[in-house]
Amino acid sequence: MLPSSADAAALLESLRASVPSGVLLEDAADQAPFLTDHRRLYQGRALGVALPREIAEVSALLAWCNAQRIGVVPQGGNTSYCGGATPDPSGLQLVIGLRRLNRIRAIDAADFSITVEAGCTLAQVQRAAAEAGRFFPLELGSAGTCQIGGNLATNAGGLNVLRFGMARALTLGIEAVLADGRVYQRLRALHKDNTGYDLTGLLVGSEGTLGIITAATLKLWPPLRSTATAFAAVPDVAAAVALLTELQAAAGGRVNSYELLPRSALELALRHIEGVTDPLAAAHEWYVLCELSSFADEALGTVLAQALETATDAGLVQDAVLAANERQRASLWQLRENVPEAQRRAGPSLKHDVSVPVARLAGFVAAASQWVRDHVPSGTLVAYGHAGDGNLHFNISFAANTLPAALAAQEPVVRRAIHDLVAAHGGSFSAEHGIGRLKVGELERYASPVSLAMMREIKRALDPNGIMNPGKVLAIS
Repeated sequence: MLPSSADAAALLESLRASVPSGVLLEDAADQAPFLTDHRRLYQGRALGVALPREIAEVSALLAWCNAQRIGVVPQGGNTSYCGGATPDPSGLQLVIGLRRLNRIRAIDAADFSITVEAGCTLAQVQRAAAEAGRFFPLELGSAGTCQIGGNLATNAGGLNVLRFGMARALTLGIEAVLADGRVYQRLRALHKDNTGYDLTGLLVGSEGTLGIITAATLKLWPPLRSTATAFAAVPDVAAAVALLTELQAAAGGRVNSYELLPRSALELALRHIEGVTDPLAAAHEWYVLCELSSFADEALGTVLAQALETATDAGLVQDAVLAANERQRASLWQLRENVPEAQRRAGPSLKHDVSVPVARLAGFVAAASQWVRDHVPSGTLVAYGHAGDGNLHFNISFAANTLPAALAAQEPVVRRAIHDLVAAHGGSFSAEHGIGRLKVGELERYASPVSLAMMREIKRALDPNGIMNPGKVLAIS
């Protein structure tokens, strides 16, 4: 039997008795930052907020929650875009924050691996790798805030997916606490391990619905010794896709990042972000920001310049600038990385994190852009993102004075049209931000019945009482 609000006081007293002093945050002001999601779409209440300091405390918390049928909401840096780390309004769920589990447990430079706890920030892991003469390639705008546990729980993507893959591809082993308090421990730096089901891969991307990731062993690479970065204007998205093909042929596996930007995104950044400048003399409709990198000392600037010259002769590039030094490189990346903040400052927006096969990117953008022009005349389309792997943040910006009710009225119609077009082009409505609470209905609509049934069977097997992040990812009756 599930607890009711009348049970809250007795449950809290029992919880206090079950964990060491200092684990629970009980003051309302201390709890407040854990109860609202990053985008302020969801505001919840909690029975309590727990900040365990070691794995044994996580285990004890989950065992108690499982016995009491209390929902558990794991939370890392609280940077989720989909409400995946926010409790519901009942006041009967326990938020478990991982920030105190923030140790670098081991670095094996010879084996190119690092073992870290879930509460380490991404920036902390990147620094530790660099100090050991190694490179960890996961790169997100929120690196200083997001935590590795959350990165793995959402199978985070970011700027380097084209070359290094998403978070799951960077993970060698996992430690996680299951719903009943048992600890799954497989922190091994093995690159080949065919002993049964891929339980590590199952936990990565599960968004806290199967267990709480408490540590991970991650892949490292040698330090990057050479980079070359360019910002190029292209006539259209089809040209951007064709240019990617040319760059990959010219540079082999050294294309690190390949970002697509429309003029609307550039203008937002120029207008709202101090220090951002237009890299080119004239305005163009579309741009790409591309970067090559190598683990060796190579003249990548020459490779990139020659590839762009060939593409210009072929009509794929209209103008381009190569970063001559690290300052210019940082300036180009500042433009790209500040698009989300510029969009936020400009006013409200409807956001879509979608992906389609790269070869179908131009067709999708053309069809979806036309739909927006026809049906959302008051909005400005800002479709930008990781074109190298087919992932676009297909956002529609509105004037700052747009009423929330007007935006809310349009959102379901816009979402359905865009996601249906994504599906028609063989794509996904969730490329790198996960499902969380926001997209549960979308998963129900677009996933196959067999896929949904398999996911529910896995969920029931590992979490029979349904305590792990309830209401997220899967609709469970």
